[in-house]
Amino acid sequence: MEATRCYGGGLPSVTDPLPQSPAAPRKIIHVDMDAFFASVEQRDDPALRGRPVAVGGSSGRGVVAAASYEARVFGVRSAMPSATAIRRCPDLVFVKPRFDAYREVSMQVRGIFGEFTDLIEPLSLDEAYLDVTADARGIGSARATAEAIRARIRAETALTASAGVSYNKFIAKLASDQNKPDGLCVVPPSRGPAFVASLPVSRFHGVGPVTAAKMERLGIRTGADLRDQTLAFLQRHFGSHADYLHGAARGEDHRPVRVNRIAKSIGAERTFATNLSDAGELAAALDRVADAAWERIARADGGRGAAGRTVTLKLRHADFRTVTRARSLAEPVRSLDAFAGIGHQLLAAHLPVPGGVRLLGLTLSALGRELPAEQPALPL
Repeated sequence: MEATRCYGGGLPSVTDPLPQSPAAPRKIIHVDMDAFFASVEQRDDPALRGRPVAVGGSSGRGVVAAASYEARVFGVRSAMPSATAIRRCPDLVFVKPRFDAYREVSMQVRGIFGEFTDLIEPLSLDEAYLDVTADARGIGSARATAEAIRARIRAETALTASAGVSYNKFIAKLASDQNKPDGLCVVPPSRGPAFVASLPVSRFHGVGPVTAAKMERLGIRTGADLRDQTLAFLQRHFGSHADYLHGAARGEDHRPVRVNRIAKSIGAERTFATNLSDAGELAAALDRVADAAWERIARADGGRGAAGRTVTLKLRHADFRTVTRARSLAEPVRSLDAFAGIGHQLLAAHLPVPGGVRLLGLTLSALGRELPAEQPALPL
């Protein structure tokens, strides 16, 4: 059942619309599909409904790509080694990912978004920001718009989505996670700072495990703790990230919703069932990784492709030590052959690898201009 309010000190009810004000605050919706990959699998296979499901590989060095809410009750999470997931939930059902199916549903949901606003910033297959300040359909409030979008998604895909509604992207994303699954949370400008202050900093977008651990050591555990720090203190400890943290702790975020957003980097990686040390085997594996990465690169920006100037090779040794090697070029990398060729040069410079390699990845970054139209368009 859908939650009907946001819980916590001074948090808003979902029935509270975002108020109009002389400053005309923006109205931003963050929509996040619930346990997307796993939910698609449960929808398409009735035998999986109500059961703990993990999308990913179940043997060897498999990793959980997504987990249903039934699996999450046991502590199963995405990016968790499959062996660990099975220990936590012996009845866990693994299914192989079907990315074509997920992309199809994602485009269906994207089409629904487009009926409410042209200002859409996709973050991944299962989440996006929408700027509905203009209220193009005359619905009356951002809350009502979010409810209408969620209802359409349920009716047309048989899946659920959670949504956060607020006056900026930072808080909207926090709010969408507040009442998951199948929930809605509205945070108007008058309640934004208090909402942020009540949350653990580990939930803040842009605060990863390493930064969260550093904050813990500094006595910063909540948004209120972060708000109490001076900008100079944050600059001393977090460098260029300080301005963002200082504003976020006060409920401030001036980033616009960016239409046709291109990722900063695109790549792919593979974890091997057994460590690879033979140069020929590593080269063949790198070719497969490059193919998968280039397929993603060519599909970027709605199929128009993306071009980048930096190629990065990632290797994880048998002892879990991870190293990266990168090369930046004056001109964008415009073909799979060039992309893979640079990867092979970076790999050759790292050989031999005592003990072997358990993971290999290749990424293109410093993205910007599109690839020429004649380039072949082609996820893991």
